[in-house]
Amino acid sequence: MSKEHRQAELPAHRDKRFDRVRDTWYWKASKPLRVIVHFFLRIRNAYVHYGGFRGMYRRWKQKRGEASKRVDFGTKSFPDEARRKAEEETVFSRDIKISILVPLYNTPEKFLREMIDSVRAQTYKNWELCLADGSDDKHTDVGRICREYGKEDGRIVYKKLEKNLGISGNTNMCFSMADGDYIGLFDHDDVMHPSLLFECMKVICEKGADYVYTDEATFTSPNLDDLIVLHFKPDYSPDNLRANNYICHFSVFDAKLLDKTGLFRPEYDGSQDHDMILRLTEEAGNVQHIPKILYYWRSHPNSVAADISAKTYAIDAAKRAVHDHMRDYYGMEVQVESTRAFPTIFQIKYPIEGNPLISIVIPNKDHQTDLKRCVSSILDKSTYRNFEIIVIENNSTEQSIFDYYKELEKIPQAQVAVYRDEFNYSRINNYGVTIAKGEYVLFLNNDTEVITPDWMEQMLMYAQRADVGAVGAKLYYDDNTIQHAGVVIGLGAHRSAGHTHYKMPKEHLGYMGRLCYAQDITAVTAACLLVKRSIYDEVGGLDETFTISLNDVDFCLKIRERGYLNIFTPFAELYHYESRTRGMEEGEKLRRYEKECAHFREKWKAALDAGDPYYNPNFSLDYSDFTLRF
Repeated sequence: MSKEHRQAELPAHRDKRFDRVRDTWYWKASKPLRVIVHFFLRIRNAYVHYGGFRGMYRRWKQKRGEASKRVDFGTKSFPDEARRKAEEETVFSRDIKISILVPLYNTPEKFLREMIDSVRAQTYKNWELCLADGSDDKHTDVGRICREYGKEDGRIVYKKLEKNLGISGNTNMCFSMADGDYIGLFDHDDVMHPSLLFECMKVICEKGADYVYTDEATFTSPNLDDLIVLHFKPDYSPDNLRANNYICHFSVFDAKLLDKTGLFRPEYDGSQDHDMILRLTEEAGNVQHIPKILYYWRSHPNSVAADISAKTYAIDAAKRAVHDHMRDYYGMEVQVESTRAFPTIFQIKYPIEGNPLISIVIPNKDHQTDLKRCVSSILDKSTYRNFEIIVIENNSTEQSIFDYYKELEKIPQAQVAVYRDEFNYSRINNYGVTIAKGEYVLFLNNDTEVITPDWMEQMLMYAQRADVGAVGAKLYYDDNTIQHAGVVIGLGAHRSAGHTHYKMPKEHLGYMGRLCYAQDITAVTAACLLVKRSIYDEVGGLDETFTISLNDVDFCLKIRERGYLNIFTPFAELYHYESRTRGMEEGEKLRRYEKECAHFREKWKAALDAGDPYYNPNFSLDYSDFTLRF
């Protein structure tokens, strides 16, 4: 969130009070001291967060490398003469004409020329550029420039509108001018990479895509190499798209999809792209993502890329678009609310149907203090009340835990079941499920503690959906750093699986705001995982060959194989005191983990080779903080 947004949220009386303080002589005189104090506070926070001075140095080197890498995604990535020649001479299996639609409105000459020139520079030549001009009488140069280009290049089609019809109306006029097989949506002040249409054609022809989108970068006008945001996107993620129009630019789609979706709708002006993308991807049969920066979104004072407050009506329009989409396509009356990350990054609240029983399965050996804190937090804080707690006792030796079990026996919602064999996390949980009576099973570690009272509702609203398998929560260490915010396969030194945003501060917004909205993810941790009992049975439960590690990731991958989505929601929050759970000697624990990693890599080799669909291949697999791959 920008400084302006934060300041706008302050009550007026606080603004005035702060202004009075800032105007005093002692506030101005203390500035040098405040600068020094804040500097050392930043150093201290960085020291703690990155694990000492070595970690700080390593992170500094990463950031330097990342900053230099940004230039490579700008004009340095443009094709050289040989590559351009090869792309221009490529013969595709399909002869497709791409109509690029650009609604114009008082477009500055520099922006207009750069936009048109970037289309004419495309290495794929079978395109047309449809320009519908709604500019006012003070901007007749827009028409003059377009007609000038039209005389030079017959692929450029221009039409002056009798009046400005708004963003949707003007774009719909572009549709009426287009006769291409595929449609591309382009903003009047942005720039295309020269290989954009070529790369889209490759995916259309090789993978049969009827909807294609790319990664994008925001640049500061006028320097195309001054890239201030690199947006590397996941593959198609419907939940991400509902919460945040992450697809945005650039999209190309089969014109036949419009027969099902219709054109742009003026009532969503300001977020008409979000509305249209929701409908198009819903109807598309094959949505494909190109993980390359091929679109440059210009940031200037009047653009949404610079500040959403330039178009505040877009926020309400986006909320309506998401709400109406879920109503029209799924018959759901959802609530859509802005989050702390950004006004157009949303929390979506789905209605909960009925009052199904949730069986909470908690394996345990000793650790009376941890278990009592966990169970007490469930009983005392949870607003959802239709649950049962099943503690699976496994070879405890301390008298204190057996004394606590006697207390649990007095609680109607709790029971203790005994599993006497040697420790096997998967087998113990599977045994617990055989006792469970609930329609839903919630796997929970004994060293967790509930933070958000509606944690079960936040997970259940997703688990109830017919297309969703496992749902995971956001977990913190006791130092308020992130332990779990979703799992990426292939991440980490063992190239098996790892947690994203690991050890980041609790209040961090995440890469592109990802810690602030529910999203599709490959896997979630079984330290807190909710799943329908029917889906658990369908995939055969937890694989007992994974004794301690990676059983939850394996479980989630089995769920995905059946066509379900797995969801991470940041709105169900718990502490996870991971270091206090069952452990072994470091050497034995490490050897067992390495053995299970090897087993996981062998079992899921194809998935690992393909890469995690929700983790862009431009990110390093060595770090969990979305550091760029070099």
